[in-house]
Amino acid sequence: MKLFNSYINTFKGLSKEAWMLSIVMLINRSGSMVLPFLGVYMTDHLKFSLENAGIVLSFYGIGSVLGSWLGGYLTDKFGEYYIQTWSLFLSAPIFLIIPFFPSVEMMAVLIFLQSTISDTFRPANSVAITKYARPENLTKAFSLNRMAVNLGFSIGPALGGVLSGISYNFLFVFNFIGALVAGIIYVIFFRKRNKIFREKKKSETTEVIKKTGKSPYKDYPFLLYSFLCTVFAICFFQFFNTIPLFYKDVAKLSQSTIGFILGYSGFIIVLLEMPLVSIAERTLKIPQILFLGAVLAGLSYLMLVFGSNILWLIISMTVLCVAEIWALPFMSTVTALRSENGNKGAYMGVNGIAFSFSFIITPFLGTYVVSRFGFDSLWYGSFVVLAISAVLLYIIVKKMLPAK
Repeated sequence: MKLFNSYINTFKGLSKEAWMLSIVMLINRSGSMVLPFLGVYMTDHLKFSLENAGIVLSFYGIGSVLGSWLGGYLTDKFGEYYIQTWSLFLSAPIFLIIPFFPSVEMMAVLIFLQSTISDTFRPANSVAITKYARPENLTKAFSLNRMAVNLGFSIGPALGGVLSGISYNFLFVFNFIGALVAGIIYVIFFRKRNKIFREKKKSETTEVIKKTGKSPYKDYPFLLYSFLCTVFAICFFQFFNTIPLFYKDVAKLSQSTIGFILGYSGFIIVLLEMPLVSIAERTLKIPQILFLGAVLAGLSYLMLVFGSNILWLIISMTVLCVAEIWALPFMSTVTALRSENGNKGAYMGVNGIAFSFSFIITPFLGTYVVSRFGFDSLWYGSFVVLAISAVLLYIIVKKMLPAK
């Protein structure tokens, strides 16, 4: 009972708005079941070659980069409420259109368009979190939002597996429904709150309203920090690409067992993220937390060199989950703390771009290293790169954030 109460206490202090932003994210991500099955849909149903399927998937990454930049720019210009609303409502119908254009060229165009529109949502959502969360609960609010993302990605693929067994068209229909329902709930809850917030802003002094802050593209320490976030993400997001290949080809696991381990990771994050974030905030400073997160990620990959039995793989995945918990939400917090009132969208956009680049680079780089040098070289290399990144993150973040 004490353990349960302690867990519940980690959520205290979070505003209703922070909870609702996470609920909207949960609904939206639970409906996002096309992406995990997109490669299978193209090769199995549309009979695309692996090369052509890879080209289409790369357009998703390119659209994600553009969407992150565009979302940051438009959020600073029009406000996060309107960008989140339009992103949800415009992305919904595209899901219904995709099945009617089964050529490689049109699939690439539509997936690019879809990811561009969908990913304008991310910087706007991050700005909304900074807007409605209390400063002392900022990292918790980001963590709650990430919990919603992870829970949504656990529900979505599981439901998608059932639906795709009936018909792939059901995937696109449920993606449409998920985005539409998320948009409706978001507008109902935040429309009045946004109006009140805008009226409050109008009552502030002209000097405050006109303050735009420095461009993140001229903030060179922040750009270096964002580059290090990209390096971390390139290594970390092997989770979606080379790790399942390692489980299949080296560990000789069945598809169901691979699914169990990947599902386990989502469960661990949902269960442990808030308590671990709370512990880290009480006992460590942000540079130290990011250092530990990057080092633990490297160690989780290094462990794969020394064994591939199921228990060892679960331990390695657990370490990687803790690394994720102590890295990703605090990376968002650093970005929020570095930004100012007039440029939060631009800063969040750059942070989103840093991670979006990894969606383009990771699949090709990981498989290239494995095909040329083997899995062990990839794991050793990932450990070395993450260890160096950990040191550099510690140094740059310590200089970027004001001393307390």
